[in-house]
Amino acid sequence: MGLRRAAVFSLVALAFPAHGGTVPHWSVDAAKSRLGFSVLWGGQPFRGNFQRWKADIVFDPNDLAHSSADVSIDIASESSGDPETDDNVKGAQGFQADKFATARFTTTGFVHKSGDSYVAGGKLTIRGITRPVQLPFTLTFGGNSAHMVGTAEISRIDFGVGHGGDFSKPVPVAYQVAVTVDLTANKAP
Repeated sequence: MGLRRAAVFSLVALAFPAHGGTVPHWSVDAAKSRLGFSVLWGGQPFRGNFQRWKADIVFDPNDLAHSSADVSIDIASESSGDPETDDNVKGAQGFQADKFATARFTTTGFVHKSGDSYVAGGKLTIRGITRPVQLPFTLTFGGNSAHMVGTAEISRIDFGVGHGGDFSKPVPVAYQVAVTVDLTANKAP
């Protein structure tokens, strides 16, 4: 009986290997990376970027089951180049940065679609509200460097952004928001 259990355990271990720390960590190159969003505002594209954010990335295209990403975003670092509009975006009608200082995206899994195309499933939290999000992206490698470009489409009202007054309607600010990621990272030694 003991030998049989050992054989079964060995087969299970081979079929479902434990994460042995072989999936590499990646360090974001902040100078070459951007995280932002765009939304139609008054019929024109409005674009904002977050100046401060960090990402804990563990990724191997050959071991997606053990790959993960956890991204924290400093909401007060949003900048579009228009300080008055940025104050509104970060204010009570928008992100309410004084109360909800951090947004967060945590992956729940990755799917390889084809070639360099992937989808990261995850949970996005904005204003204390968490919703599932799909982030399609392309990923290319060059030596110990990786470049990822992706866009997730979300509805701002699902996260309580623009919940009162004129901003609770899709005009002047559309409900649909594109969250954009252009990230360069280096494999940690």
